[in-house]
Amino acid sequence: MTYGRADGVVKQVGFLWTANWTFVFMVFLPLFFAFVTELVTFWKDEGRPKLVGNGNKMESDDAWARSVEASSHSYWAVFLICVLFAGLFQWIGVCLLPLIKGGGNYATDWGKLAIVRPELISVPEEVVFTGLAYLYMCLCFYLFFVGLILLYTVVHDLWRIGGASKSGTEADYQRELNEVGLRVMHGIFRCTVLGVLIAIVMKLQSAYLTSRGENIVAWLVGDMSSAFYGGNDVSAGISYRRPTHYSSLLIAISTCVVFLYGSIRLGVERRFRISLWRMSAIVALLVAGYLLIDAFAGFSILLGVGVLFAIFGLFDPGLGRWQASKLENNQSVS
Repeated sequence: MTYGRADGVVKQVGFLWTANWTFVFMVFLPLFFAFVTELVTFWKDEGRPKLVGNGNKMESDDAWARSVEASSHSYWAVFLICVLFAGLFQWIGVCLLPLIKGGGNYATDWGKLAIVRPELISVPEEVVFTGLAYLYMCLCFYLFFVGLILLYTVVHDLWRIGGASKSGTEADYQRELNEVGLRVMHGIFRCTVLGVLIAIVMKLQSAYLTSRGENIVAWLVGDMSSAFYGGNDVSAGISYRRPTHYSSLLIAISTCVVFLYGSIRLGVERRFRISLWRMSAIVALLVAGYLLIDAFAGFSILLGVGVLFAIFGLFDPGLGRWQASKLENNQSVS
């Protein structure tokens, strides 16, 4: 176990890295990529050919490829931003300069362990390790933003196809269009939840490093206790710079923008709007929990409620849609 020190409190930095970033790189990001892949595959192989209805899947695939190619500049822009700003510049400012020159108003974490525990790892070793870690993280976040661009492309492609066929649409086609739209929104909702959860983990790490908690679990439990029983505010700590806050905010905003864009463009018919409102409410609750991290005593309660609803939404993005379908069938029979 490795240790760092912030404001006189021993931080279990090894535990922090394992507990927090494992959720990001081993759980949330792979799930995000899996849901994006599932949605893009559904749209390319099933949804799009069903709606264009020209019987030529090759033409549909070519049209989809042109839609993806139209966003090529966005991919390059995101790549440069992730590598230069989220990777290189942040690594230099947060890790390299403090390791070489010392100082810097940053909380001690795994990236600056050589400053407080030089017997465990030397400065050159820490420089190499943090450089590789930041390179890995910025590439992962580049892939994350690529996934968001693909989600945006799916929404825009579906909206364009639906808009082109509005005149004289038949009832069966409109029903297929709405069902495909709802399926797309379910996939985007899952990806949005995972994106906000990634932002939450990043902000929790940053807030914990500047708190007085012995470890992140004790810090959260202490915050819950302070809301019910009063006592010292365990979230109060020394004022440190928190660069991860800005990165997490960018991820949360970008993810929610895609969800909002999909909700506006794919306004599904009335019988599906309840499901869309429920998804929107869960996203709003989760974002509120993210924004209020470390803002008041007891923030972890709101955050926990939002996370529980979000996990339920991952397993059932329809949020009880079968009940709505059953009610609709009963109304049709009557």
